[in-house]
Amino acid sequence: MQPMKNIVFENAYQKNARTLLDKLNSAEAILVGAAAGMSASCGYNFFYQNDAIFQKYLGDFHKKYGFTGAFNGFYYHYPSPEAHWAFLVRMGYMEYECPTGQPYYDLMELLEGKNYHIMTTNQDFQFTRVVSEEKLSAIQGDSRYYQCSRRCHDQIYYNKDMVYAMNAAIDENLCIPAKMIPRCPKCGAQMEPWVRGYTFLEGAKYRDEYRKINEFLEKNKEKKILFLELGVGRMTPMFIQEPFWNLTYSLPKAFYITINPKDALLPEEIEQKGLAIKEDIALVLQEAVRVKKEENKEHGEA
Repeated sequence: MQPMKNIVFENAYQKNARTLLDKLNSAEAILVGAAAGMSASCGYNFFYQNDAIFQKYLGDFHKKYGFTGAFNGFYYHYPSPEAHWAFLVRMGYMEYECPTGQPYYDLMELLEGKNYHIMTTNQDFQFTRVVSEEKLSAIQGDSRYYQCSRRCHDQIYYNKDMVYAMNAAIDENLCIPAKMIPRCPKCGAQMEPWVRGYTFLEGAKYRDEYRKINEFLEKNKEKKILFLELGVGRMTPMFIQEPFWNLTYSLPKAFYITINPKDALLPEEIEQKGLAIKEDIALVLQEAVRVKKEENKEHGEA
């Protein structure tokens, strides 16, 4: 009986991947919305779990402070600013050093030559390695930048050189020298990562991220548009999931696909205009790429 179950699963799985590819190919415009599940599909669970990457880069912090996952470390009450910054720096260093996950490459292969835009709540800047800035909107910030914690002025600062220098200076007590703590060049307050939080700077860069999305939607709203949602959970549905549902409902030629092994939801109001694929994002994209290559080969031989 077990082999029969595997065959049924494989056929259903391949069907979903082929449907995804068909919808991508028939769409005149594609707006991708990707969240934490996209990076998790790469095997990167270091934000919430004690995975291999977390252990490699933050294992010493786990051993000293006991928290598991970078997200918990971000909000830990450290004994000093020097200790807090040591964690922020090491987390930033981990994000810079972490290789680009294969699902990101697979997605871009599926989007090649198409009219698309990508919006993401991810702050790990994986997308910036595979897509141009003009085609990408990071709507919840980007860990590559620092901002003034007081928001005294509207500017963010690229931080790679600072991150690598501070990481090299972390001592045996998991602290950085006080003189290396990044400070605002205008008011002298401590800087902080430009990511969603209580003091997140919604300035020119933030508005520009939404400008790109709105211009894409305005240009393509009358076209056959596909809203492709990847790894969006229920923690913050208001940023991607709910707008995608509303747009699919209101735009006559829109279609919606969500891929998520846990939270692939399809509201009743758009059942005829959508598809929920409750499967592993990495495997679905991988299969769609395989089918695409197979079809291209057949077309070339024809």
